[in-house]
Amino acid sequence: MRGRNAQSDTRLCDRPGCTEEGLYRAPRSRETLNSYYWFCLEHVREYNAAWDYFKDLDADSIEAIRRRDAVWQRPSWPFAGRKKGADADPGSQFRDDFGLFGEDLEATAQRGGRFPPNSKQAKALAVLNLDPDASFEDVKARYKTLAKELHPDRNGGDLQAEERLKIINLAYSDLKAAF
Repeated sequence: MRGRNAQSDTRLCDRPGCTEEGLYRAPRSRETLNSYYWFCLEHVREYNAAWDYFKDLDADSIEAIRRRDAVWQRPSWPFAGRKKGADADPGSQFRDDFGLFGEDLEATAQRGGRFPPNSKQAKALAVLNLDPDASFEDVKARYKTLAKELHPDRNGGDLQAEERLKIINLAYSDLKAAF
C-alpha cells in the first residue's frame, strides 16, 4: 500500500507506478471486506472488472453462501411438527383448508362441509340458511324459494327486501360457480 503523498494531503492510487489520486476504494479480499485498496477511476474499473467474489470456491461452498444470503445471514429452522426424511408425506405436512393443493372433497367434508370454513362458498351457504354439506339441488331449491319471497313485485318496493335479494343473488352465483 502506497498511502498518502508526503507533499499534499491526497491519497495516491495503490496501483504501482500510478501517480493519480486514489479516490475509489475496493475490497482487498473476500475475507476482509472492510479493508480497502484505494484506486484512481481507471484502475478501480480495471480491478472491479477482474474481481470475482467466488474465486477458488467449490460448488458446495457457493451454494452455502447463496442459502445464507437467502435469509439475510440469519439462522432459520424448519416448521415445527414437520416430518423429515424419506418417510415424510408431502401432503401431510399441513392442512389445505382452501383447496389450493388439490385436497380431496371427502377430507374437507369430514371437517364440516363441502367447502372450507370461512370460505366464500361456506358464507354463501350460511346466507341461504343451508347446511355445510348441502347439495346443489338444495341450493337451487332454497334460492328459488327466497327469490320468490323477496321479489320486489311481491314486496311492494320494500328496500330491505331488495337488498336481501341482492345478497341472495350474489350467494347463489358464488355457489353455482363452485358446483
